[in-house]
Amino acid sequence: MPRNPKDLQRKEGDTVRLDAIDRKLLAALSMDATLSYAELARQVHLSPPALHERVKRLRRDGVIKATVASLDGVKIGRPLLAFVHVDTTSWAVTRQLLALKAFPEVEEIHTVTGESAMLLKVRTADTRGLENLLERIHAMEGFKGTRSYIALSTYLERGPSPEEPTGPM
Repeated sequence: MPRNPKDLQRKEGDTVRLDAIDRKLLAALSMDATLSYAELARQVHLSPPALHERVKRLRRDGVIKATVASLDGVKIGRPLLAFVHVDTTSWAVTRQLLALKAFPEVEEIHTVTGESAMLLKVRTADTRGLENLLERIHAMEGFKGTRSYIALSTYLERGPSPEEPTGPM
């Protein structure tokens, strides 16, 4: 495990140069990863073999990290979506808390700036499930406190957009 919190961050050289076709392909895949190579090739105006090579390159370069199913929390029995701010005693403890990835309720773990050290995105069956999760977090060494925010509605949930950023940077 890295000793310095900065070692947890991506290096600047990790950026991959993407052209307009790569971005169009990634946009299509991010909407429906089950599309055939023939359909994707038609959408981005490439031959299927050329498209296949692009997808292989994007996987090799780590741009496409995985092909996964997006699950509906309500339909799988985890309708309660919450964001939990976790306060720790030090950065060293924050790294230890990455063990939270073993908890099936935890969908995302982020180190953040501000009053909290970490932000968790979690899904549970109900408030009792959230309470049980918080009890397990409180039992971990180096824990200082939590603040939980329950989502009432979700209007947008997606990964990063492959489109070029717009506006002033």
